[in-house]
This record gives sequence, structure tokens and C-alpha cells, in this order.
Amino acid sequence: MFNKETLDALKGYLASMQHDITFVLQTGEHAKRAELKEFLEAVASTSPRVTLTERDTAGALASPVSFLLERDGVDSGVRFSGIPAGHEFNSLILAVLHLSGTPIKLDDTIRGLIEGVAETLDFQVFVSLSCHNCPDVVQSLNQFAALNPAIRSEMIDGGVFPELVEQHNIQGVPTVLLNGKPFATGKIDTSVIISKLLEAYPHLKDGAAKKAEPLPLQDVTVIGGGPAGVSAAIYAARKGLKVTMIAERFGGQVKDTMGIENLISVPKTTGPELSNNLMAHLKDYEVTLKEHVRVEAVEKGPIKRLTLTSGEVIATRSLIVATGAQWRQLGVPGERENIGQGVAYCPHCDGPFFKGRDVAVIGGGNSGIEAALDLAGIVKSVTVFEFLPELKADKVLVDQALKRSNITIVKNAATKEITAADAKVNGLVYEDRATGEQKRWDGAGIFVQIGLVPNSKFMEGVVDMTRYGEIKINEKGETSEPGIYACGDVTTVPYKQIVVAMGEGAKASLAAFEYLMLNEAESLAA
Repeated sequence: MFNKETLDALKGYLASMQHDITFVLQTGEHAKRAELKEFLEAVASTSPRVTLTERDTAGALASPVSFLLERDGVDSGVRFSGIPAGHEFNSLILAVLHLSGTPIKLDDTIRGLIEGVAETLDFQVFVSLSCHNCPDVVQSLNQFAALNPAIRSEMIDGGVFPELVEQHNIQGVPTVLLNGKPFATGKIDTSVIISKLLEAYPHLKDGAAKKAEPLPLQDVTVIGGGPAGVSAAIYAARKGLKVTMIAERFGGQVKDTMGIENLISVPKTTGPELSNNLMAHLKDYEVTLKEHVRVEAVEKGPIKRLTLTSGEVIATRSLIVATGAQWRQLGVPGERENIGQGVAYCPHCDGPFFKGRDVAVIGGGNSGIEAALDLAGIVKSVTVFEFLPELKADKVLVDQALKRSNITIVKNAATKEITAADAKVNGLVYEDRATGEQKRWDGAGIFVQIGLVPNSKFMEGVVDMTRYGEIKINEKGETSEPGIYACGDVTTVPYKQIVVAMGEGAKASLAAFEYLMLNEAESLAA
């Protein structure tokens, strides 16, 4: 099941364990149980502190292909249902490491928030082993369980438990249930989980804020952890300034990009690889990282004050906004109501759920045609709907799509409504813009690929923006407000590219440094 190189690597990772970890496998019969047992035995063979036992858990585990992790003989709250292979293998190994003593890298405020939970929180995360977003959710909730015995986290492989998928009407991953009820669906991360927890349990914010040690006045605060934000933070830190970065999700939108071939000097990489490289580079400098939280409000003035979702307030002499953009929604009836029930935005994550079925892609730009090509190898058929009379995608992509027998392209089509029955998408209604005729397409899944919208709402009333929500900047990254700069996809700069964002981040940071040199701290605070 594992080659020698993988087993040797595991031995190295697990060599410094400080606690004993036991895989407790539920007894019973299941077609995949022998495979799971062999899998766990192989992992356990790499460390004397990891063992496997088979036991009737008296209801703690519901399936013979479920297992839990005990730390020094005590249930840790971490569970896996199915074989955590593929992208979830890292989730298992990280759970073992964190439970056995490896420090959990969460901001002190977030840690305080999680440790302050007194209510029983039972999370179930439905995943696909081919989903590259799912492990982020599984790993975050496993960390929460490791920090607080009131929290349980269970990874459930939807492919192994189709009856549960059907029972909960799940058509997208990751899907998270909390205490048996829907909690979150689609591309989510730790910051979304934290925000939703604070909505459900607002008292947690008070305890977390009290435990956090206030930061001193910062010279530069960067909002956003993508290429633009990291570039800005590094350039500021290299000037010897006090720098804080606030990032809902380090890596940002880039983390979801599987193929990157236009970052000059790097012939080919992936979003996750680039995100890891950005983090490694950032760690070379003294930058305070506040991850998994959002900025709720910005108070402008000589000293800017940022209020975070965690309740913290950060004072800073200058501010650089690099919050990027997110998937644009259609805004038609039936879209938001059916997210995770047939409406999706990530073909890499949710494509496998529609194997052998008919799906639609809305959008004929590069992202739409790339999504159609990806899906064509999985689903029965793909129909691309483009609003304009002609496709906007590069010719090389269009030519590839035209060669696929199971890709159909419908141009001049305006999507009017997404329809569903029994809580599952069953098609859409569109208008033929040339004739005005209303037509219907029948299918099981709809992937929306119509571009990005700036993440700038929290800056409304603080700086000038376009009607599209882009922050207006000049050639130096300056906004309408002194001491506030912006860079990357959240701004009016054309060509939303990684290499452009990195350059813009450096430029904004250099401009902020110039501003600080011309405005001494005493005068700013006056």
C-alpha cells in the first residue's frame, strides 16, 4: 500500500512524537474494511508510539470503516470514516502529529476562541479524496478537536457512504454538518468556519479578545495573504518596519489554481506549491501573521484602526489593502439556494460528484472553457453557455473544446434561472438573446465561471471605488485616503495576473515607506 520512500518519510515525521496515538477501528463487516486495516497497520508500523486496535466503540463510531484517534488512551475527538488516502492522507498524518505534541500553528486569539468553547460541537465533513480544498477544512476542524475536548471532527468519504450523501442531499464538497445540521458548503476555510461559529456563538468573541495581547502600534498593516499581500509585507519588513499581515486564507485565490505556467522564471507550478513558497519566504522576515480572521471595519485617520472578526483592534500608521477577488455569482433565482446542491464554482473539487451526468458551465472565457475541458473527462456531457455572441477564451482553448465530442457551446445565451426539484438542481432556463426565446437545459450540475468580484466591501466609505467595487489607485498604489494603499486584483489595475499583483504589492509597499518617512510617528499620532 505504501512504498519504502513513503514509509521512511513517515518514520522521520513521527520520530519526535511525545504522546502515544492509538487508531481505534470499529469492529464489524464491510467490503473496504480489510483495505482500511492494512492502511492503518502500515502507518502504525512507522512509529512505536502509534498502534492499531479493533474495538466495538459502543456507538462512538457508526461504521466498520470508521476509526478514531486516542491520545494516551483518551478519545481525542478526531474521527475518519473511510480510507484517508489521496489529499486526505496529509489530514491523518497532521492529526497524529498535532495530537502527539507538534505545535498547532493558530494565532493566539483563534486558539483562545476555540479553547473557550463550552458547548458540544460535533462536526462532520463530507469530502471527496480528489478535492484539494477539502483537506483545509478537515485539518482545521481536527485542530479544533485537538485543542478542546468539547469538539469532535469526523471526515466522511462521500464515495464510501453514498447513503449518507443521499440522506443529506450532498452534491458538493466540502460539506460540513454541525450537530447533524447544515453548517457550511462549498469552498470554505478556517476563517469561514470561525465567522460562522461567531455568528452562532457570539460570546466566544469576548473571551478571545480578552486573551489576546494587544499589538503595539504598527508601521504597516497588510490586509490579504495572496501574491500582492505577501510581496507588500516582505518589502515593508525589509525596510525594518513593524509589519502585520491579516489574511483570511493565506495564498488567497491563487491556492485554488492548479496549473501556473506564466510566472516568469518559474516554468510550471501549482497554486498550493506557490502558496507554500510564499509562506516560506514570508517566514524569513519579522512579520506578525493574523490568519483566519477578517477585517470588519477600518477607521481612517493619521492612525488607522482595524477591527477584526475576532474582536481585536489593530492600530497602524499605514495600511495596504491586498484582499484580491472572489468568484462572481450570476445573481439569478435558484443560484444561492442551490450552492452545494448542484451549483458549484470549482470544477476540480466538485466535478467527481457528477460523473456520468450532464453538466453546464456558465461563462465562455478562459476559466469557463478550461472548466469544460476538465469536466469533459469526468461527466457525460458539458454544455457551455456564453452571454456574448462569441467566446472570450483564448483560441487554443476554444480549439481544444471544439474537438471534444461531449462539449456543446451555446452562444448569445442569458441565464435566467436555475431550477431544482427535491433540493437538487435539475436544469436552467436561458434566453436566446438573438430571438428573445426562452429555452431550457436539463442537467444535474451547473458550474459558474464568469470571473471575479473584488473583496472590498469592508472599505466602502473609507476610500474611493469604481462601481464594480475596485479600489481606485494611482501609479504608486495610493488611494484617496492618505496612508492607505491598495494593490492586486482588488484595485483598478488591469490584467489580473500573479506577476502583476506581485509587482503592485512591492510598489505599494515602497510608496507606504515613503509616506512614513515623510510623516513621522509623532505627527501622525497628533
